Amino acid sequence: MKLFTKPQLKKLLENSWDINEDKDHPPVVKLFMTGTNCTWLLSELDPETQDIAFGLCDLGMGFPELGYVSLSEVKSAEGASRFLERDQHFEGEFPLSVYARAARYYEHIVTDREIVKKFVPN
Repeated sequence: MKLFTKPQLKKLLENSWDINEDKDHPPVVKLFMTGTNCTWLLSELDPETQDIAFGLCDLGMGFPELGYVSLSEVKSAEGASRFLERDQHFEGEFPLSVYARAARYYEHIVTDREIVKKFVPN
């Protein structure tokens, strides 16, 4: 399975071209590593390398954080029981900061709409 569909790749690249320093795009794609608690909600992809992505990263240790991730590095962690997969049903509805607030509260990435919407600022 490809990590990104063509529309997702296009949106990830478009988001990276946004030079507004206050940007807070909704995540475009959710990746996860089978057999682990590792999850990534990605909103941008470096157009030059298409290897460095920005998003909410959760390595399953209770400390999800916003930052950059090397997709080739993540793929290199695949093994006999671990595969990098794309959640085919995920649609980012809220800004990435909202998912980050929910993740910090729950100590892992949460994507359930009813839970995440509680973290939308008033």
